[in-house]
Amino acid sequence: MAKQIGGFIKLQIKGGAANPAPPVGPALGSKGLNIMEFCKQFNGRTQTPQTAGKVLPVVITYYSDKSFDFVVKTPPVAVQLMEVAKVKKGSAEPNRSKVGSITWDQVKTIAEGKMVDMNAFTIDSAMSMVAGTARSMGIAVKGDSPIKK
Repeated sequence: MAKQIGGFIKLQIKGGAANPAPPVGPALGSKGLNIMEFCKQFNGRTQTPQTAGKVLPVVITYYSDKSFDFVVKTPPVAVQLMEVAKVKKGSAEPNRSKVGSITWDQVKTIAEGKMVDMNAFTIDSAMSMVAGTARSMGIAVKGDSPIKK
């Protein structure tokens, strides 16, 4: 018989760095889940060189018997854009002052990596979403758009 789902918890945690301190401890403790068991499993899955130290969204499904499963997603587009553009944070006034720039090839790379978590069916629509996020952060996209209209 299938377990009865108690609910979902969405968090953003650095890869390989989950610990019982906030936000993990209070979010899991309030549901009666084993915090240390989650931390061990999460850190074990995210200790690879690609994910260690990067902010990763995680969706935890907890069940009525206090057990849980979780899915680790790819880093948020905003985090990837800041990494590629080599900036610490987005612009306070993105329409007036730009903090960095990226190329369409970099946009395509981010879109291809994030495609599994995005609500897009084509690479062009995923690239459009990534470019829009860059624009709203004050990061300019250099060159002519390869997106087909």
